[in-house]
Amino acid sequence: MERATGGPATVTINRNARFVVAAPDGTIDNEGSHGFFAADTRFVSGYRLLINGRRPTLLASATTHFFASRFEFDNPELFDPDGVIPANSLSIKLDRTISEGVHEDLDIVSYARRPIALALDVEIESDFADIFDVVEPRLVRRGEIQSRWFSSRRELRTTYVNREFRRSLVVDVERAGSHPQWANGRLSFAIHLQPRERWHVCLRWLPLMGARRRPTTLGCSAITEGRAGFHPPRLPRVGIHTPNRTVEDAWRQAVFDMEALRLEDETPGRASIVPAAGIPWFATLFGRDPLVVSMQTISGYPEFAAGALLRLSELQATRDDPTRDMEPGKIPHEIRHGELATLGILPHQPYYGTHDATSLFVIVLSYLYHWSGDVRLLERFLPYAEAAMTWIDRYGDRDGDDFQEYGRRSPRGYYNQGWKDAGDAIIDATGELAPLPIATCELQGYVYDARLRMAEMYEALGNAERAGELRAAALRLYERFNDAFWWEAEGTYALALDGRKRQVRSVASNPGHCLSSGIVPPDRARRVAERLLADDMWSGWGIRTLSAAHPYYNPFSYHTGSVWPHDNSIIAGGFRRYGLDAEASRVARAIFDAAGRFPQHRLPELYSGLPRDEGAFPVPYLRASVPQAWAAASVFRLVAVLCGIHARALPDGSRELFVNPALPAWLPELTITNLRAGKGSMNLWFREGTVQALENSTGYDVVHAPAPRPEPPPLRSGRRDGRDGRGQRARRKEPAAAP
Repeated sequence: MERATGGPATVTINRNARFVVAAPDGTIDNEGSHGFFAADTRFVSGYRLLINGRRPTLLASATTHFFASRFEFDNPELFDPDGVIPANSLSIKLDRTISEGVHEDLDIVSYARRPIALALDVEIESDFADIFDVVEPRLVRRGEIQSRWFSSRRELRTTYVNREFRRSLVVDVERAGSHPQWANGRLSFAIHLQPRERWHVCLRWLPLMGARRRPTTLGCSAITEGRAGFHPPRLPRVGIHTPNRTVEDAWRQAVFDMEALRLEDETPGRASIVPAAGIPWFATLFGRDPLVVSMQTISGYPEFAAGALLRLSELQATRDDPTRDMEPGKIPHEIRHGELATLGILPHQPYYGTHDATSLFVIVLSYLYHWSGDVRLLERFLPYAEAAMTWIDRYGDRDGDDFQEYGRRSPRGYYNQGWKDAGDAIIDATGELAPLPIATCELQGYVYDARLRMAEMYEALGNAERAGELRAAALRLYERFNDAFWWEAEGTYALALDGRKRQVRSVASNPGHCLSSGIVPPDRARRVAERLLADDMWSGWGIRTLSAAHPYYNPFSYHTGSVWPHDNSIIAGGFRRYGLDAEASRVARAIFDAAGRFPQHRLPELYSGLPRDEGAFPVPYLRASVPQAWAAASVFRLVAVLCGIHARALPDGSRELFVNPALPAWLPELTITNLRAGKGSMNLWFREGTVQALENSTGYDVVHAPAPRPEPPPLRSGRRDGRDGRGQRARRKEPAAAP
């Protein structure tokens, strides 16, 4: 099996919202996107080691865990006052760990046959760049930097100030085998070693923000969990066992990735865990990302859903602020803490330019209720869910036509505000940007699903009248959506309606989300699936974001031709919802095939949409986040899709777990351990369409059948009565291309 590697190699470590991106030899290049980042600021922008003026020779390097890396070197030929120091005479080991700050252990052992003299220089630079300036890149120095060496304390303090924004880095030298000196941007050590003698130093990088306390670091040699003194993982590990090693290995890596991506809030009384969106550039709290992950991982990690609801409800908008695309009831897109956000140059304190997160918030509350069986969750989050539904009706529908449309109000806001939020993501048949406001098809499905789920939650709370109103609103949207968005010539839905209410006739993956939400009539579902799996959409490694026949298609783009694992997992779930088991299996196998060809069986955020041929491998997207929460969680979601797992809590207090397996030949048997629901867990064994509960302490009854779902009524309008894509009476035959 061919493994896919490529792009500039890096060694990345992270914990919570802090991370280090370095070259394979540990170097941090001040001309690139390397660095030590905390609070969206690059505290270390340059780093390298020199021995007697030369760089050591890298032998090997690796991340030993998500928070730790090791670099092993020897030396090139060197010279000291007594002559030549032969190459390969020194063992040089650098261990680097991260927690609140970074801890480095540097050890040098001499295998030379005589005493030697070495000059070790550690070059370290700080530019305090905002993360957005690094990603672009467009570094602009806005403030002033000063450095000072405190010889008695053996520490270097570098401070950046721009108005009220202030950040400092302290480089603390500990346990040094010789006295450090600081000059010309270098920490220098004079080292004298006898044969077989070891020299050691600890360096700690401590990022300071305002008047806060000094951060802590892990101790010396804390390169493993045991040595780091970590407590047992807070998230119980859900496991699988299957003869398909690719699936099992991908699952195991996904578990590790989700542990690495945890953002933990340990404030007494409100401890919570949410997933960061991805490493390196999205190590912060988003709105859409943890909600999507919550849905993907609900059967294994309900803590993510609970944490997302808690943290996002605290940030739910309560006022109107056009500069941040903020409106009452809206769930935020992203919060940042760097210079640009702090000074108001960017609107990320937080920024609210995401249209789908508010609907997804309601959907995730429903998911967590069904998997916990706890009606008190509904009572706790009801005010926030009601505020979200009010936003959907009042602000999400900008012109009162019952469709969800987005259009930025902030001058620095995002043009596109669905999950495909790249600036060029929503384009018409000619490749031109769709004019704002834009109503993408999947947004309508999310609201349809949110209304039905909110109605269900109202029933659980005894409010039948409000439940009936929401069901009626959902059915009105169902009718209008299928009338206005259906694209008969292609047998799918238009990507969107643009600002002039014209169909954006680009064949894309978005209609697959409509299958997942249930807004598609059963007699249209197979046509939509067939269109998604046609040659121009099917890469062999998954469904592309945009048709290869589109003039704007680019397999190396972010949203116009690439393949996203999470997109495919949602679509696979939609296929199974409509009984398209073979189609769901085909998608799942392609994603697992791709995982098997990436290093460590780790799915990246996305990869290219190049077609798969004999001997091919998935081609990486160079700027993809790895690990990335959506991608890792896709592994859990695909297994749940193939097993047909759904939980349901009923108003009478009863709870049921529905399992409807459709395991394909390439996955003939599967055991899931520690699957959690309610306050307990269960083990399930699947084989050839059968299921058996091996252990069950959840209080849920296991039902071997498809989950009951609301069935939409037959369409009363739409193309069947001669209407066109804008809901108007058709005066001419529908064209095959966009108007």
